[in-house]
Amino acid sequence: MQTNELPENNFNNNDDIVEAKISPIFAALIGLIGGFFLYQIVGGILTLIIFDMDLENAPINSLRLMTIGGQILFILLPSLVFAQYSYYNISKIFRFRIPSIKEIGLFILGLFILSPFLQSYLYLQNYLIEFLANNFSIVKSIKELLDYLNSLVEKTYSNLLSASNILEFLFVILVVAVVPAISEEIMFRGLIQRSFEQKLRPIIAISVTAIFFSLYHFNPYGVVPLTILGFYFGYAAIYSKSLIIPILLHFLNNFSAISLYHIIGSDELLRADVKATTDDLIIYLIIVIILGTLLFFLLSYIKKFYSSLNHNF
Repeated sequence: MQTNELPENNFNNNDDIVEAKISPIFAALIGLIGGFFLYQIVGGILTLIIFDMDLENAPINSLRLMTIGGQILFILLPSLVFAQYSYYNISKIFRFRIPSIKEIGLFILGLFILSPFLQSYLYLQNYLIEFLANNFSIVKSIKELLDYLNSLVEKTYSNLLSASNILEFLFVILVVAVVPAISEEIMFRGLIQRSFEQKLRPIIAISVTAIFFSLYHFNPYGVVPLTILGFYFGYAAIYSKSLIIPILLHFLNNFSAISLYHIIGSDELLRADVKATTDDLIIYLIIVIILGTLLFFLLSYIKKFYSSLNHNF
């Protein structure tokens, strides 16, 4: 494992260019298609077969074990194996440089700003969707479909997040926060984003990966928030040149969702039935503007921080 000493290079230097056995873009696309097929299709079919097509009555801990197994077998391991097949030096793909305390602190501060920003954005988004649905029949029809899909997402997460004792709560953390943070970051910010980085501008590589990361989660109302969240994880990965920070951020985000669920009974980032009155609208808009401005200045500071250490792109 690498130390927290920052390499003195820029994005186009040898530390960032990885010698590939196949086209990096092809590697990224195969990683995306393969991950989707294995986890969503194969994993989904196996789950239905194992539980005899009756997921509603399946033992919740058995479903949690299936979730862990699916993440490891169909996301983590295929990413590692395919990276070995696609690149000569996978340590340059999966960079695990140990970051400094200041680096970790800066990105965690950004996550603390980003989380309420996204929640406030959801209020504005849902207010707008509700308004359009009340005035346009086609939007109302689309909203009804999204509501149905979202109810399935909420039900699934509600079952996974529920816990009746401390041991079950710790198990939930393992299932929802620890394993996904490691598996998904190795796949998305590791194999996929790093492959895109070889041929695309950094901002494009981050953005494309973030969009796929969002769509991968099948959350109809969470597409924009999850894209922004994925962009932040990608930003952290590409500037810190380490997967440790996005893994930590991913864990903290999911852990916060679990905690929020057990404190107030709902996962605000994933819920779509958040209602906002007209009077609330201005308040949420001000919050979004203020937090968005703070986040912009923090990201600018992070960029200057790494530039000062000859660690830019």
